[in-house]
Order: sequence, then structure tokens, then C-alpha cells
Amino acid sequence: MTEEKKKSKAKIAGGLLIPAGLFIGMGIGWALGYLVQGLLIGLGAGFLVYAVVVLMARD
Repeated sequence: MTEEKKKSKAKIAGGLLIPAGLFIGMGIGWALGYLVQGLLIGLGAGFLVYAVVVLMARD
């Protein structure tokens, strides 16, 4: 597999972390009674993990 394809797959996989963070945050926020705050925290965590994945794939 070429280096370009590896980077492309890493970006796609990293992009899935943003909505995953939203759903995790929504579930935790709903369980604790803080839905909106959980969504925002999950969104921020998703973007943070996405940035880490993109930086690691940058090599």
C-alpha cells in the first residue's frame, strides 16, 4: 500500500472520531442529565482526537 493511501485512510478513520465523540458525549451527558454539555464536550474531544490522528499520520 502506498504512503498516500495510508494517509488517506488515516484521515477517513480520524474523521469518524468526531461523530463518535458526539455520540459518546451525548450518551454520558444524557445519563448524567447534562445533554447539551455532554454533546459539546464530546465534540471537542472528537476534534482533539482527530487532530492527534492526523498529526500521527503526517510522518
